[in-house]
Amino acid sequence: MTAPRSGSQAVERAIAVLACFEGGTTNLTVSALAARTGLTTSTAYRIVQALVRGGLLERDERTDCYRVGPSLISLAMPALGRLYAESFAPHLYALAAHVKLTASLGVARDDVVVTAFSARPPDGFCTHQLPGVRQPLQSSAMGMAIRAFGTASARRSSSVAASSDLERVRRLGYAAAFSSENRDVFAVAVPVLDPEGRPHGALGVQALRRRLTDDLVREIVPPMRGVATRIGTGAGTEFPAFR
Repeated sequence: MTAPRSGSQAVERAIAVLACFEGGTTNLTVSALAARTGLTTSTAYRIVQALVRGGLLERDERTDCYRVGPSLISLAMPALGRLYAESFAPHLYALAAHVKLTASLGVARDDVVVTAFSARPPDGFCTHQLPGVRQPLQSSAMGMAIRAFGTASARRSSSVAASSDLERVRRLGYAAAFSSENRDVFAVAVPVLDPEGRPHGALGVQALRRRLTDDLVREIVPPMRGVATRIGTGAGTEFPAFR
């Protein structure tokens, strides 16, 4: 006898399908979604159709692929509003155009940095410039920029080697690290501090190391700091500080 389907299981499967579109992934076929989630193709198809009916996904009839739908975008707008996206987005786009690299804002959530917003440059963009939706707080450039300017107790809770790295970040005013996902990609980040000096997040850029050279890092860090200061000055209470 077949056990009745669990409502929570159906929800978890739908969440898994939606998660396939994290990081800017678009235009996935049902087969690709099934492979990424470990679901059978028939199960993935049923879930996708339900999400399409709800407007969370939409189908490209020309390619028979699926992408994020308008209802999902609408659901995300209040969260962006709480992060004051309307106030900081213009600064990120201006920075991206100036340094010709994607400028991203990340916030700390538990042991990861969540990319809240990315602004692409009008030219010179490549996919290597897009950070992961979630990056390790301990080792990513944005994570280290946040941790280095947190409370002294938070820094002391790190290992001796990590504490030394964080002190170096504080001394330089920025963090730099290779991506854990692609060792050819190099990232640089500066903290976004509120008027009291508490970190609300980090502003970062990344690119292939052969493009993001030491000379370029020295050139772009000052404008990155300027934008981070402007964003930090306007950070509201809904933009949580890292402790």
